[in-house]
Amino acid sequence: MSGETDLTILIRSMTPKLLEQEYVFCTTEMSLAQAAKMSPLATFQEDEGLTLVLESSYSNVDNLTCSGLFKCITLSVHSSLEAVGLTAAFARALAQQGISANVIAGFYHDHIFVPKADADRAMAALVAMTQE
Repeated sequence: MSGETDLTILIRSMTPKLLEQEYVFCTTEMSLAQAAKMSPLATFQEDEGLTLVLESSYSNVDNLTCSGLFKCITLSVHSSLEAVGLTAAFARALAQQGISANVIAGFYHDHIFVPKADADRAMAALVAMTQE
């Protein structure tokens, strides 16, 4: 498995980056092929329907039920999918600030979606973690 597994190294080198785009989490009963036309950042099939993470410009599309505006913070460190404790560590730091976190792990990086209104505070909390 590629990527870093040492928690101390992961936290010190996670280098959070706040993306400019705003996102919405949506659900729909349309097929993945139909949803692909909206270029979702992420998808997940649940029993209740297809979850999509979309640019906020899609929030008013028919057949979508969307929730909130989110900003994405990407942790630039290449974390292993087998690393233990990173998600718990940053979730705890954000929870201490009263910030919800919706996490998607990609092959190379973790991506944390936080409410738009909390994005700056979330960045500050994550940067502070790297300096402890």
